[in-house]
Parts: sequence; C-alpha cells; structure tokens
Amino acid sequence: MAGSDEGLCFASARELVAMMVRRELSARELLTAHLAQIERVNTDVNAIVTLVPERAAAAAAAADEHLASGGAPGLLHGLPVAHKDTHRTAGIRTTFGSPIHADLVPEEDDLIVARLREAGVVTIGKTNVPEFAAGSHTFNPLFGATANPYDLSRSAGGSSGGAAAALATGMCPLADGSDMGGSLRNPASFCNVVGMRPSVGRVPGVPAVNAWANLSVEGMLARSADDLALALSAVAGEDPRSPIALPGDGSALGAPLGRSVGRLRVGWSRDLGGAVPVEAEPAAAVAAAALLFEGIGADIEEACPDFSGGDLVFKTLRAQHFALAYGALLDAHRPLVKQTLAENIEAGRALTGEQLRDAEQARTVLYLRFAEYFSHHDLLLLPVSQVPPFPIGAEYPTEISGVALGGYLDWMASCYLVSVTGLPACSVPVAFTEDGLPLGVQVVGPPRDDRLVLEAAHLLERAAGVSTRRPALAVGG
Repeated sequence: MAGSDEGLCFASARELVAMMVRRELSARELLTAHLAQIERVNTDVNAIVTLVPERAAAAAAAADEHLASGGAPGLLHGLPVAHKDTHRTAGIRTTFGSPIHADLVPEEDDLIVARLREAGVVTIGKTNVPEFAAGSHTFNPLFGATANPYDLSRSAGGSSGGAAAALATGMCPLADGSDMGGSLRNPASFCNVVGMRPSVGRVPGVPAVNAWANLSVEGMLARSADDLALALSAVAGEDPRSPIALPGDGSALGAPLGRSVGRLRVGWSRDLGGAVPVEAEPAAAVAAAALLFEGIGADIEEACPDFSGGDLVFKTLRAQHFALAYGALLDAHRPLVKQTLAENIEAGRALTGEQLRDAEQARTVLYLRFAEYFSHHDLLLLPVSQVPPFPIGAEYPTEISGVALGGYLDWMASCYLVSVTGLPACSVPVAFTEDGLPLGVQVVGPPRDDRLVLEAAHLLERAAGVSTRRPALAVGG
C-alpha cells in the first residue's frame, strides 16, 4: 500500500470528514484506499465476512455528487463502515454467525445502521461475530474465527471482535457493535481500540423482541475517544419505538473532546473489590491507569462498590433474553444451534417467577450502591478483561490465576458485572503485555453521564500514549 493510502486508513474519522468537506479528498478515493487495505490484510485476521464493493462504490459516488451539488454533508460523510453481522442491513446478507441465517438478506436496516447511513457512511460490508453474539470470543461455523491483529494466534475478543479487528488494521475508521456482557469493551481491549457501552437507552435497540429489555445496548467502536464521541452522536437519540430511550438527540456527545472536567475524583480496583480473579498484567494496567489520572491532577482512591448479587442478576436476565429471542429457533433448528447457546436458552425457559423476582430486587440494590458511590466519586477504573488475549483455538479461558471457572461466561465477569448497573463504561487502550498484546482499562461513569466518560477516556488515552501503536501486519511491517 502506498504511504498516502496507509495514512488515509489510519487517519481520524473527524479529519477524514473534514478533508472531504474541504474537497481535499473524495469519498471514492477514501473507499479505494480502504478496499485495498481489506484485500491486503483481511485474509489474515478474518474480520470482514461479507464485502459489498460495488454497492460501496455506488454509495461513495453518490456522496461525492451530493457534496458537489451543494448538499450538506452528514456527520460521518463518506466514511467507509462495516456493520456488525448481528445488525440487520437492508439488501446485505446478515447471518448472526449461524448456519440458520446463512442466506438471510433483510429488507430493512436496524435503527443503528439506518442512523449511520443517514449520517453519510458508506457501507462496505459486515464484521464477524460469535453465533448469535453469544460469548466474548469471535468464532462461528460459517466463517471461522477472527484473529487478534497483534498476534494471529490469539483471540480478537467478542462479540464485536470482527469490528475491533477491522478498526485496528485500518479496514474502516469506525464500526458499530453491541454489548450485553462486554461485547463492545472486551474486543476493544484485545485489539487496542476504544469501545464504549453507552448508558441504557442512549442508543435505542430497534427492532427488539422485548422493547423493555435493558441489559444489551447498541454502540460504537473507534480508534480514539474523540472519534467515538463523533460516532455516538450520530446514532444516539430517542425513538418512539423504544420505551426506554433517553430523551433528546446525540448532539451533546459529539463536540470534540478536550474540555476541562475539573479535578476528578477517581476510584479504582484491580479486581472489582475482590469480586473476580484477574491475572497480573490486566490488574497492573488498572493501577497504572490510576497513576496516570493522578499525574494529570485527579484525586485517586483504591475504592470500589460492592458487586455482590451482580452475577445472579446477569445470568438470570441474560438467560431470560436468550429464551425470548432464540427459543423458537432452537425448537426449529436444534442441530444447528451450538451447545452452550442451547443451554442458555433452556436455562431461560426454566426460570421461575421467584428467580426473576430475586434478580430484579438484587439489581435494584446493586444500582443504589453505585448511585451512592458516584455521589462522592466521578469515575471508577476497572479491568476490562480478567485475562490478556488468549489462544484463538480455545473456546474460552477455563481458569484465571489458578481459580477454576464455571463456564464460558465467567472469564468476562469484569465486564458483565458492570453491564447490570446500566452505567456508561468505556474500554481505553492503556498498555501492552510483555508478549506485545493490548490491554485496555474500563472507565465507568455516573448514571447517564456518557459525555464525562468520553472526556475521561480521552484524557486517559492521551496520557497512556499507546493507542497509536499499530499491528505490524497492517502497516506493512
């Protein structure tokens, strides 16, 4: 790849849009650079599983013509974007990583895709996922596994693993995703990019099998917190089809980051207050992040809310969701559903009223603990993942620091215990292991204060200084 093309593939989304608006770059030129990068690196990482170059070329040409005729550019004008393969895309195959939907071509876009297109993106294809986004390691029987761009023998995380790997390797400047138990944060940490789980209701999930469900959220990934703020501003905002959508639009999120946030009060914990086992290097990254905040003037304190009850809440409500969303598919296609997913669905079907009652009560108690915590802290720093990127051939880690785990979800408790609070949380690149693998730190903020989390992520990203470290395979090294 020519140096100029490589520069385009790793330029910020904000700058790329500005260049196109100034007519220094066309959407067609930008697409050409990214398609060349996809051709060069995607075979190695397997991040983009459906590519639509002809459709993308037509969209890029239309974007250029719109601007040339005096049309107003969208927030994300001309940016090539790949959509998560669990997000329905009108006219483009959407498989959910399952043989059941191997040939599914939806007639309508999911809301997040529609909003991205309204903002001016050029859709280039779909990114790889685990089967029905179940699990934080991206592999499925249709397309295989997505490799970590920094070490192809390691996992890229999940379930938005294809999205994170595509970003890290310069195949797109932004990517969408979703997060129930860490699916935006975990792959961001594994791939040295930024991924944020917004507040519940910030980016409505439409359509939904249960419009009132609030465990899973839609969101975005980027290579910087500033680009992430721009992307979120394009997809956030209320929708009448979502009864839990937060009021207003996303405009307040989108201004460039870097404003003063005052003297921050930052709490931190290596292991969620003893709630989870964490390997040494991810734990050390959290301590290092706290010191970075102290170095830029924050007051830091090793203090963490009590996460007890969170495991019950997550596993109960997740099982309920899977039974509702996929029970009919299991009945019709049981041989095509992976065993762990089938077990989750059956667990949801077996739930009693008492179990659901206990989970909702525990969740309320947990939320109130966090509300009290954030009355005297501005931020909470935690590990994103309890382990660094693990071997790609393993379905999931079975033990952490000598502690045996009970199942394929348990190694991501550091993320899913935060999910049940409904609070905004962002994975920020902070360090690399001795083996050269990325490590992110989770920045958790107060209720509905997504902008503060983005500002804090920006501060931490700049202080850590590792977010611009690129995988060798992506830059010709």
